[in-house]
Amino acid sequence: MYNEPIFLEPVFKERIWGGQKLKQQFGYNIPYERTGEAWVISAHPNGPSIITNGALKNKTLADAWNDHGELFNRTSNTGEAFPLLVKILDAADDLSVQVHPDDTYAREVESQPYGKTECWYVLSAEKDAEIIFGHHANSKEEFKQMVSNGDWDSLLRRVKVKTGDFVYVPSGTIHAIGKGIVILETQQSSDITYRVYDYDRKDVEGNGRELHLDSAIDVSNVPHETMDIAQTEEVKQGLLSKKLVQETYFTVFHWQLKGEVTQQLNSDFLQISVVSGSAHITIHDKSFPIKKGEHFILPASIKEFKLTGDAEFIVSHP
Repeated sequence: MYNEPIFLEPVFKERIWGGQKLKQQFGYNIPYERTGEAWVISAHPNGPSIITNGALKNKTLADAWNDHGELFNRTSNTGEAFPLLVKILDAADDLSVQVHPDDTYAREVESQPYGKTECWYVLSAEKDAEIIFGHHANSKEEFKQMVSNGDWDSLLRRVKVKTGDFVYVPSGTIHAIGKGIVILETQQSSDITYRVYDYDRKDVEGNGRELHLDSAIDVSNVPHETMDIAQTEEVKQGLLSKKLVQETYFTVFHWQLKGEVTQQLNSDFLQISVVSGSAHITIHDKSFPIKKGEHFILPASIKEFKLTGDAEFIVSHP
């Protein structure tokens, strides 16, 4: 019986638009001047998390998923990939305008197990920060024409965001995170991105980054539709729990802890990111300190746990 959290070490990614906020806000020892992403809960082959504690210490999350299915309530190893990926992104500059495919396109065209539906919780945002979320074209033909003409101001839909905002981004949605925003992203475990526009930027060698216009046009939702998300709040003891989204691929909560709460694990496993403050999590009378910037999984073998402290969490499960 595995009776402790599975703590994970972030995997950092250098990005042309990255910066230093992952160090400044979370104290991470980032390896690059332009560190854009921390893959904080990942079993993806492009950046699997390393387990830092317990019997599985120094194994990857992918190892645990494949070799210890009981931790995730898997009765057999079907070869299915770990379903989710959690990241923190520091947009020191605008990200490229992009779009992701759905599962069918990912499997048929890219031979990958998952498409990419994602969602963002805004951890911090500078004044007047904005995202690109959707577009104004009414047909594929109009979309293609506006892209061909470079009529980006007319095509792209811009939305201002602030700290604490939440954005659900289904596959097929044209989107970009804007400069001055740090987000926690919960997504399907996919690394397929089709770049539509990159502001004519050059990389360190003076080359423009590759665009993927044909694929992007194939998978983009036209016209754009913004989904209404039913969000609910519940207070239990010292915990205010807000369900941010419950959709096909994931359910995501925002938890605000002030005091103490005892919770049951009502899913196959639970992913928890501490985004502010500090606390303790107690399982079978064993207590573990947790603080901002730490990320862990509660495996299926844990049926009940207690949280004590003053902290904020983003919590998810498939």
